[in-house]
Amino acid sequence: MKTTLMAHEAAGGLVVSDPEILGGTPVFRGTRLPVSTLFEYLEDGRSIDYYLETFSSATREQVLGVLHYGQQRIEQELTA
Repeated sequence: MKTTLMAHEAAGGLVVSDPEILGGTPVFRGTRLPVSTLFEYLEDGRSIDYYLETFSSATREQVLGVLHYGQQRIEQELTA
């Protein structure tokens, strides 16, 4: 009997984790682009514009949405 693994989503559906896509690594919806690459680029001092030029499969709305989601989660955690 084969077990079916389920996909999950986060950040209001902007990010998905599907065992069938990169082994479940969180990616921007509709892409195979790991969300972690965004944070790695930002950590290295690169701009959002540079990131979007490098990875055209992600949209500005997705990137800004993920960053906004992170900000909201931090604020919620600190006010809880």
